[in-house]
Amino acid sequence: MHIVRQIPYGKVTTYGAIAGYLGSRRSARMVGWVLNRQKGKVDIPAHRVVNRKGLLTGKIHFDGSNLMQELLESEGVQIANNRIVDLEKHFWEPEVDC
Repeated sequence: MHIVRQIPYGKVTTYGAIAGYLGSRRSARMVGWVLNRQKGKVDIPAHRVVNRKGLLTGKIHFDGSNLMQELLESEGVQIANNRIVDLEKHFWEPEVDC
């Protein structure tokens, strides 16, 4: 998950953006599956990957019910109702930045 390690502090990307960068735009679910398999690896900032609407859909895979949200908020990303407020402001596009 080299690409996930490159997501900057305070930024997020989507499963689909990662899949697109890898050449398989329709494989967003596979990206989620792979991230779930990396559970517990502190060098992979999986909390910075959300769905295309900015929902924290991966939060069930973090210890504690709000850990994903807490990590994002500690980086200055505002969350309301399990969704990133102003996704465009915080969005990191791997195809552009890598």
